[in-house]
Amino acid sequence: MNRLFVAYKPAGTSSNFFLSKLKRKYKNKKAGFAGTLDPFAKGVLLVGFGSHTKLFRFLNKTPKSYRATLWLGAASLSLDTEMIESVDMIDEIDEARVKEVVESLRGDLEYEPPIFSAKRINGQRAYDLARAGREFSLNKINSSIYEIKLISYCHPFVTFEATVSEGTYIRSLGRIIAQRLGVSDGSLSALERLNEGQFVYEDEKPLDIKKSLNIAQNFYLGDSDNLKYGRVLALEDLQMQNDGYYWLDNGDNISVINVADKSVKYELGRIYTC
Repeated sequence: MNRLFVAYKPAGTSSNFFLSKLKRKYKNKKAGFAGTLDPFAKGVLLVGFGSHTKLFRFLNKTPKSYRATLWLGAASLSLDTEMIESVDMIDEIDEARVKEVVESLRGDLEYEPPIFSAKRINGQRAYDLARAGREFSLNKINSSIYEIKLISYCHPFVTFEATVSEGTYIRSLGRIIAQRLGVSDGSLSALERLNEGQFVYEDEKPLDIKKSLNIAQNFYLGDSDNLKYGRVLALEDLQMQNDGYYWLDNGDNISVINVADKSVKYELGRIYTC
């Protein structure tokens, strides 16, 4: 069964374990997801069954939006409640100051990712090295914070929402907010992904593939049998001939092609939409 849909992962379970439950629910062994959520986080998870797992990189899944709650004074190596080491009692901060600091993150931001992350160091995941007690450093990364706002401040908890570029670490945003407030430690006590690009949770309703792609539709003007049977396509038979990825509508299925160096290659051939 081919299927692409948005699921809602609960907190307290890994993305892989949650996927295994969905595989049993829909009785489908071939499945995958895009954009892993940490076990303590909840929210939107894009899931594909069958051949639709091949479409993840062509989906319109950015920017992403999150709602997070920062616990001021909570020290954790993982920057969340999974590894709380200590909690300091801190004085309440003026809410106007909290709002100012939260909004100060808007724009392009350079920062250090969490040591408990999926970043690779010499072929090993950072979180594996961190759990093993190995010392290492991570290069700073850049993210775009398109929108960020304070939702509530109920001391010592700061809840905010952020719309960000692909690969942004919300746990790191929480740490930066704490530091800019003059608080040495801060960890997320809750994290929810609200959407991935245009995708929001709608009771696991199947997505319309043709409306979900982030690449342009092209049109093949040659013999339709060439497209139907996956034959070589000539560049001059395409309506748009500039380099890039495109999708072609074959009726009950689509093909993804790559135009480069004046030639046409199938990137994905005949992905059925139902």
